[in-house]
Amino acid sequence: MKQLLYLHGFNSSPQSHKARVTAQWFARNHPDVVFQCPTLSLYPEEAGATLERVVDDIGSPSLLVLGSSMGGFYATWVAARCRCPAVLINPAVRPWQGREYLLGEQTNYHTGETHWFEQRDIDAFARFDVNPLPQPGRFLVLLQTGDEVLDYRLAADKYRDCELVVEEGGDHAFQGYERHLPKIHQFWMQQIS
Repeated sequence: MKQLLYLHGFNSSPQSHKARVTAQWFARNHPDVVFQCPTLSLYPEEAGATLERVVDDIGSPSLLVLGSSMGGFYATWVAARCRCPAVLINPAVRPWQGREYLLGEQTNYHTGETHWFEQRDIDAFARFDVNPLPQPGRFLVLLQTGDEVLDYRLAADKYRDCELVVEEGGDHAFQGYERHLPKIHQFWMQQIS
């Protein structure tokens, strides 16, 4: 059974545009794929515990993990842990560095829920870092140079040995993401064949 695990970004949710578009595209074009997008806590330890439970429940050798922004950071960790392929969209790199702007009250873009984020929460991201990157050939990384939230060059450097697509312009949301879904599926099928 083919399972796709989509990981949303920081302060986002399963209702994010990319999560919904991905679920719809796979349902329409590859209905044999089981799509899952868990709600991830802002707090790294809670997000990690959720991912461990979800991945243990999946237990599929045909898993693809796909993540955007902070979800891309976690997708790298899941891929290393499960030895599965991953697709990353404008992924966060070293989110425990230079993220003081996250301190204080955070509001979820979709639910309106608020949370208080402290330095210890930012520091906890370091536990999920994967360095060196195992099996770089199992990663497809999509970057846009116009990302206004994250410096795409950090990801281009970290994932330099992976299959890397760098597009000029765009933004953090990754404009035109939908056109990459066939490539994402093709990459996945090559990885599990």
